[in-house]
Amino acid sequence: MFWPMLAIALGFAGLAVLGVLAVKVFVEAQRLAGQVAETTRRINRAAEDLERAATTLADTGEAL
Repeated sequence: MFWPMLAIALGFAGLAVLGVLAVKVFVEAQRLAGQVAETTRRINRAAEDLERAATTLADTGEAL
């Protein structure tokens, strides 16, 4: 009777550990998604600045 109870207890403990790890993975994935979104915004802003600078340079006809 001891071994089946031990196996059930270890099974529940294993599921609890997997649940905790799943929550950690979810939280880190959300954090990564936020960082990717912020980086995308920065890249888009830099691309707009570059396009604006290139347009200004082309309009003025200045050479580097």
